Amino acid sequence: MHLLLTNIKELLQVRKDPINKVSGADMKVLPTIKNAWLLIKNDVIKDFGNMTEMPTFDGFKHIDCKGKIVLPSWCDSHTHIVYAGNREQEFVDRINGLSYQEIAEKGGGIVNSAKKLQETNEEDLYTQSEKRLLEVISQGTGAIEIKSGYGLTTEAEIKMLKVAKKLGKKHNIAVKTTFLGAHAIPPEFKNDKDGYLDVVCNEMLPKISEENLADYIDIFCETGYFSVADTNRVLEAGKKHGLQPKIHVNQFNIIGGVQAGVNHNALSVDHLEVLNDNDILALKGSSTMPVALPSCSYFLSIPYTPGRKIIDAGLPLALATDYNPGSTPSGNMNFVVATACIKMRLTPEEAINAATINGAYAMGLSDTHGSITIGKKANLIITKKIPSYGYLPYAFGSNCIEEVILNGKLM
Repeated sequence: MHLLLTNIKELLQVRKDPINKVSGADMKVLPTIKNAWLLIKNDVIKDFGNMTEMPTFDGFKHIDCKGKIVLPSWCDSHTHIVYAGNREQEFVDRINGLSYQEIAEKGGGIVNSAKKLQETNEEDLYTQSEKRLLEVISQGTGAIEIKSGYGLTTEAEIKMLKVAKKLGKKHNIAVKTTFLGAHAIPPEFKNDKDGYLDVVCNEMLPKISEENLADYIDIFCETGYFSVADTNRVLEAGKKHGLQPKIHVNQFNIIGGVQAGVNHNALSVDHLEVLNDNDILALKGSSTMPVALPSCSYFLSIPYTPGRKIIDAGLPLALATDYNPGSTPSGNMNFVVATACIKMRLTPEEAINAATINGAYAMGLSDTHGSITIGKKANLIITKKIPSYGYLPYAFGSNCIEEVILNGKLM
């Protein structure tokens, strides 16, 4: 399909010279064109500019965007969207005073989701996950990372990754898959963590690699889950199979996971609800992207990632949803952007940069996604008629999206 968008009130995230991420003070800068046009040919951005200089085009479907803002689709670099069932009872348990850790100790949490997933066949798992994917696409997500980690057996982990791959293929959306076998210790290995890591490294990884099911390797580096030594072991094993790390760190405790991630050239370190000066120093000069998951903090009532501190230290920051059944049962990136502004003190410019160009970087898609750049994928959000892009986080409870374009096609 060939599309011509005209009379765009403001075209956001215009990057004529390709960049792969923005950091520090540059995150406050969001290049835009007011009164703009944009041309889409097939599935890519062909050209754009100001309406006063628009050439004559024939043979294109025309969309009048008067009063509307156009921006690149959200790039959600951290999700667990492939899962079975839900955990609403644990939600009630938390209201009644149990902590995330206490719920896990009584058989809830990740282990609960793993049991449900193991009992769910691949077709049913696909059907449940597809509904979530279609919902987040309608909410403006145009690229997504999907982790395993709710299987905790070789068969179930492979099942999750196969479903993730099928979702991307059927719906023509960029899906990056991450193997997270080291998400929790299954009950049968309760007193034998090393034995379970043997399975992760020596049984799961080779099979997943052989079937080319994963792009990245991940581990939950956290007190009560996996140590820094465990993290080093799993990441080394993953790298032998060509998988770059993307790791969970600093959600509840600081145990040295950020430094471990940097040492292993992790593409991203995610969560970071607690962070100290040593972590900031470790990230400086590295190629590792810090990723904040503010809707997780909202849902669990835990601290928010100190995004203001991260950006003011000259670092980049990405935003993602953490969509999962236990700590973030939502994949709405609009809410994530708004929450980053409201609770983390990011400006709208910083939040949009974090959810587009930096989100693309955090899943290795900077060359094709995350900005309005000639030759990049035509994945776009067309808003309703709104006063400004600052209205997007301001009106956090409203759906400001009128149309979504994915690979050049209206959804």
